[in-house]
Amino acid sequence: MTKTKPLSAKQLAVIDDLFEGGLEEQEILEKHNLSRKLYNKWLADEVFNGHIDRLMVWEYRRSEFMLAHYARVAASNLVRITDPKQPEAARKACIDIITMRANLLTSTRSSGTPALPGDNPTSQPESQNLSPETAGKILAVLAEEKEAS
Repeated sequence: MTKTKPLSAKQLAVIDDLFEGGLEEQEILEKHNLSRKLYNKWLADEVFNGHIDRLMVWEYRRSEFMLAHYARVAASNLVRITDPKQPEAARKACIDIITMRANLLTSTRSSGTPALPGDNPTSQPESQNLSPETAGKILAVLAEEKEAS
């Protein structure tokens, strides 16, 4: 097994600044008194890139946690705004609800877990082509469900 050298404190600090997002890349280089040439060398380094890749996967996973946590609230809010008094807003909310559902279905792996970034679902939802009549029917069903509850 080959032994890889750990990243330096300076490399880790640069990576932290890249992920914090408060500074542009050039500002980060200046902050750490880092030449473009050395930075480009780091970018070509497997260990440096591997660390960045792992952090990116983690950040996407954190985003998925947050989206999963608030998905129910978002769906509830969309159902709430399917008010027949505002047909255009209601139609758009219905489309969003259907799109949300279709995205969940198409981005689910065969194991039943949500897809991770980089997964390529084979089919895209076609809810964007929803006709006004279909949206109206969906709105009526949602309104009935809302009244029943």
